[in-house]
Amino acid sequence: MGKKVWRAAVAAGATAVFTAVAAVPAGAAEGDVAFSRVKVNGGKPIVIGVSKEVTATASFRMETTRKWKWAPQVILYRTSGEELYHAIETTECIRVSSSICDFNEWMYFNPSEWDMRNSEAGAWKVKATVYFEGGGGDTDDEGLTVYVKRNSRLTVNASPEPATKGKTITVSGKVTRANWDTNKYANYGGRHVSLQFKAAGATSYTTVKKVYADSAGTLRTTVTASKTGTWRWVYYGNSTTGPSTSSGDNVVVQ
Repeated sequence: MGKKVWRAAVAAGATAVFTAVAAVPAGAAEGDVAFSRVKVNGGKPIVIGVSKEVTATASFRMETTRKWKWAPQVILYRTSGEELYHAIETTECIRVSSSICDFNEWMYFNPSEWDMRNSEAGAWKVKATVYFEGGGGDTDDEGLTVYVKRNSRLTVNASPEPATKGKTITVSGKVTRANWDTNKYANYGGRHVSLQFKAAGATSYTTVKKVYADSAGTLRTTVTASKTGTWRWVYYGNSTTGPSTSSGDNVVVQ
């Protein structure tokens, strides 16, 4: 495909490869291989913004008596045969027995180096693959789902500061989401966002109300000033978008 491996630095004893578009796993094509104990990112979604590199870890076990050409790997793919482009580093065999090896893997996603598309947000399947010396290989679906999500951001402003007890405090903000097609953050309208409050001296926030952002992603609501404390917005995300929490804005109530 002529794509650049943007993760050029390889840790000692590790092998770097770059994923490409390939066929959907068809089970044990060559046999004599069993993958197990496959984990990707601790079962958590992989949330990616527009510029910073994100690292997701993976681990798996492979059992085979055959010699492989290079380190096996687990890869994210969809039913159409599409793989999610990223750089991979995989450790050499961590020997368990003469025919069993454990492997650790690092997946590097960098939207500033490799263009990502908004359509890539959402659910991905996991396959494990290995290529043998002398030709052939084995690719197996692992029955796992990993969500790759666009990062979201929230801002907050509570006013007036200070506020008069019994009067109105206006809490505003904005919710935006990473647009991988443009490598910028864009307004994310229509989101259901929680307004939370933590009173001075308290150790945790409490949800006061939930507010829908308008079509421009703008949040705005009013509350009655009762005590000094900090206001913030919290968005819990969805299948294509990661959660986010704004910073806190403290308001003194007199």
